[in-house]
Amino acid sequence: MADTQQQVAIVGCGIIGKRHAATIAQRPDAIVTALVDPDAAAREAVLAQLTEAGQPEPKQYDDLTAALSGSDISLVAICTPSGMHAELAEEALNERKHIVVEKPIDVDLGRARRLGAAAARAAGQGVQLSVISQHRFDAGSAVIKEAIDAGRFGQLTSCVATVAWWRSDEYYASAGWRGTWAQDGGGALMNQGVHTADLVLWFMGRPVSIQAQALRAAHHAIEVEDTVVATITFENGAVGTLHATTAAYPGGRTRVSVHGTKGGAEVEDDLLSRLNVDGTKDEASVDVGDPGGHTAQYDDILTAIAAGNQPSITVQDGINALALVRAVYIASTLQRPVKFEDVLEGKYDDVEVSRGIGLPPV
Repeated sequence: MADTQQQVAIVGCGIIGKRHAATIAQRPDAIVTALVDPDAAAREAVLAQLTEAGQPEPKQYDDLTAALSGSDISLVAICTPSGMHAELAEEALNERKHIVVEKPIDVDLGRARRLGAAAARAAGQGVQLSVISQHRFDAGSAVIKEAIDAGRFGQLTSCVATVAWWRSDEYYASAGWRGTWAQDGGGALMNQGVHTADLVLWFMGRPVSIQAQALRAAHHAIEVEDTVVATITFENGAVGTLHATTAAYPGGRTRVSVHGTKGGAEVEDDLLSRLNVDGTKDEASVDVGDPGGHTAQYDDILTAIAAGNQPSITVQDGINALALVRAVYIASTLQRPVKFEDVLEGKYDDVEVSRGIGLPPV
């Protein structure tokens, strides 16, 4: 398969599915051969997008099972509501297809762990799975990571991450799965903030403990939180705050700041806005270019498949990001700090986090 054009099935033809289709249509090493969605109108919209881009017409299917048996497919892009991710990915892995899973890897850690085990088995047969974490490929994020790894910030002391967005009641009402625990898996943090949580992990390393407060501040018709604030301690001794909201009218910015004893940096709306290194007060001048997004991550994924290597973003990276989000919800529910390792290993899998949204501090 190394020297062939990847034949891609896009599973889920909503907003994210359209983004994957547009990304693949620009590439010579991949082509969309199947569109999978029970909504025929959604499939037709992506079909129109692809034909307008000069792409051949893919086959259309209501479900993945039919697509796997009816089309030539080597790579499956899972772009469905989050609660369906792991099950669909595992089905495709069983047919020895490479997988790209949109964020988050799933909403249930048990299913995510099972997918991780299946991906490990598939890797032994040359089948690769990657989870979309496109902001690790933004040029500014890469500069920060390189500075951290080179020790140019000195000892890391803290980080501050915020996702201050606005989503209307109409947004949540626009699809039956939005704002539900079963399919969305959470609200402002799980859906809008999971990429920022992933960057925090990438920059700061492994968390030790998490405490948090989550609530519905503005959107009372949904099941999940629209606002959450968490504090995190890390193995390297640093501390951090993680804030996500869809109740910040009319919508603000996304920022991640990293601070250390010899410098620090900040990305704002995916661009590097500050960089101090090596104990200097003046900001370093770096032309880092534009965010890489899905295009850069597909470069990584398809290059890895062609070479028979693991992509940069592994299934474990996806599991870790999900575990951090779940740890925030669990800490809010229990109203006490929780250990990241305990969440990761399943100690709190039976905690019903929905009862923790909106509880006052004790």
